[in-house]
Amino acid sequence: MKTKNNAWLYKKALKVIPGGVNSPVRAFKSVGADPIFIEKAKGAVLTDADDNRYIDYCLSWGPMILGHAHKAVLDQVRKTMTKGTSYGIPTPLETTLAEMIVEAVDSIEKVRLVSSGTEAVMTAIRLARGATGRDKIVKFTGCYHGHVDHLLVQAGSGLTTLGSPSSPGVPADFAKHTILAPYNDLPAVEKLFSEHASTIAAVIIEPVAGNMGVISAEKPFLQGLRTLCDKHASLLIFDEVITGFRLGYCGAQKLTGIPADLTTLGKIIGGGFPIGAVGGRDDIMRHLSPEGSVYQAGTLSGNPVCVAAGIATLTQLKETNPYPHLEAMTLYLCNEISRILKTAGIEHTINRIGSMFTLFFNPGPVTDYDSAVKSDTSRYAAYFRHMLDFGIYLPPSQFEANFLSTAHTQPQIEKTIAAVAKLRI
Repeated sequence: MKTKNNAWLYKKALKVIPGGVNSPVRAFKSVGADPIFIEKAKGAVLTDADDNRYIDYCLSWGPMILGHAHKAVLDQVRKTMTKGTSYGIPTPLETTLAEMIVEAVDSIEKVRLVSSGTEAVMTAIRLARGATGRDKIVKFTGCYHGHVDHLLVQAGSGLTTLGSPSSPGVPADFAKHTILAPYNDLPAVEKLFSEHASTIAAVIIEPVAGNMGVISAEKPFLQGLRTLCDKHASLLIFDEVITGFRLGYCGAQKLTGIPADLTTLGKIIGGGFPIGAVGGRDDIMRHLSPEGSVYQAGTLSGNPVCVAAGIATLTQLKETNPYPHLEAMTLYLCNEISRILKTAGIEHTINRIGSMFTLFFNPGPVTDYDSAVKSDTSRYAAYFRHMLDFGIYLPPSQFEANFLSTAHTQPQIEKTIAAVAKLRI
């Protein structure tokens, strides 16, 4: 693998960007490597500055479900850009995307578009507090909801990778309103409600965690959260920034049959462009300004280019229904990886749901943060570097999700399996 240009670009970036990257996990520190710099992408393939090609299982951390540079998406983006790129004034496209989301997600009656998943979560939390008149939020250890100050408490994702449970710069007065509970442990949440019920505005959870590795919430656990929130007039927030339109033409809610009061979305609904959304019941959403008094605003909220890409992506997903094929392809890949590792005597667990999965170097089962962090991160780092050398790009962290797209082909899957078969770690 050639590295000359990548090394030069990294050295150049280090002079003007903290750590040389604009998001921490991209630095490859937890996998013992230096970052690669991408020049272009098409389908399921990335090409870096040294013209190395990689089959991509990170897919920009999930949104590229149709693959990179999908023609239908690019056509709509070009068409929209010729009319202008930002107005700060309503456009018909915003309403179209909102209608598509409302139609797809049964628990959503109104939607507010924002510019990122983090901003969607920030808005959902503020809205929950404003609607209930309460301050405290229950979150789960290992769940990552963006870099919002009061939610950077025992978060997963890059914070787990970097070995830090929270972040300097988050005032204790902010964090004190966040109550932690273990994932998939209903008795623990029941105890919290018995102590704090009158002050809990909301419970926020990833119904399928993607930032301590892929870990699904058990259905009785989610149903228990729904019951507790109903009983104590608290709101249940599903963070589906990753899972929305990834697990089906909706998300985890349709699979579990358990509705949220508020849902945060991102990634796929922007088709590769920066976007987020919070949606929910009308009686809650009407608290948002200008209809209500809970303030939220954003110059680039509902940006026409981002929205156009989202509409094109959701249209493709609705019309083609690729989900059964994606799941079958992902299941085959996971089974083959597991077969090879088992034959080699390498302890592992693969958690998979739909077209997302995580290979933990851990005998398992992996059901929560505590079991996830028992994984052998040194072995994962060696695995990552080995696969990169064979032209396979994986998430540069043990505690992230792998994704498949409609652009992945059977020969690419077989090439990936063949690379795993050569693993010696």
